[in-house]
Amino acid sequence: MEVLEQISSLIQQGDNEKVLELTSKAINKNISPKDVLDEGLVSGMNAVGERFKNHEIFLPEVLMAARAFYAGMDQLKPLLIRGDLPDLGKIVIGTVQGDLHDIGKNLVGIMLRGAGFEVIDLGKDIPAQKFVETAKHEQAEIIGMSALLTTTQPAMKTVIELLREQGLNARIRTIVGGAPVSEEYAREIGADAYAYDAASAVERVKQLMEVE
Repeated sequence: MEVLEQISSLIQQGDNEKVLELTSKAINKNISPKDVLDEGLVSGMNAVGERFKNHEIFLPEVLMAARAFYAGMDQLKPLLIRGDLPDLGKIVIGTVQGDLHDIGKNLVGIMLRGAGFEVIDLGKDIPAQKFVETAKHEQAEIIGMSALLTTTQPAMKTVIELLREQGLNARIRTIVGGAPVSEEYAREIGADAYAYDAASAVERVKQLMEVE
């Protein structure tokens, strides 16, 4: 539908006012909230993610697109809560204990929400136990951990060991990322996936969740 294509295009342009206006228009036209979400908002953020991955756009453009995405989501949320909420899966994310850096982690959260996942963002300096307890309580399928300091990387291993000790490592998968983290380190500590940036994080989470 033309209005949904326009919403997608305006997300990519980062025009939050127009996205707000057209999302309201789509709702008033009785277009399904799920269609507005999937074919308008998420479609736009997926395109933004692809362009970001290909270095065609940079962080400021992604943040503008995210602001436009949330403007539309604010309109849709009351309707989606009635039972039309997408169910791609639930992920708990946070920056590990001892680390106060969260720009990369925040961007991952934006991109995951834009792709249709439910994201529980714990914030920064998060103890291992909190990652595990939250994932158990929320019945999340994945824990995503970020670190920017070499000295805080071992906290990722602590979370993975806790999951193993509690017999949860088969049900709750782990993905790690951040400047000092590598694919090799992820394998070494037993993480299920590694992401080098926000766009690849979405791809890896989709692979872990087995969704397209």
